[in-house]
Amino acid sequence: MFLNTITETSGRAEIVLEWEMMGEDYIVTLKGGHEHIGAAAVGIYDDNKAISTSSVISLPGHREEGIALEAARKISSFTHRTTVFMAGIHLDDITGEEIDKIVEVSDIIVDRFIKYLEENV
Repeated sequence: MFLNTITETSGRAEIVLEWEMMGEDYIVTLKGGHEHIGAAAVGIYDDNKAISTSSVISLPGHREEGIALEAARKISSFTHRTTVFMAGIHLDDITGEEIDKIVEVSDIIVDRFIKYLEENV
């Protein structure tokens, strides 16, 4: 059960980022419209090299892999913790403009999450 939530509106969709801790690591979901799992990414921070890397699995026919891959890397880079990031946003008859806006809002909401962590953790 996720208790921590940030929400933004993007046209027809309400985009919701939720997170919880698993030990010292993060589980983060980003969902909107007809919610589902479209992609899952893992971000890992390497203390020795002082960099984060991420890997993603995308379900066939889904396009959330870019959002999940970058968000997992970005969050683990800031937190120095392993991050699992799942994304699933679907709107029927979505337009290219709506896709661009959802990608933009997704990036904004991830940055808001990181700012929250910076101020509260």
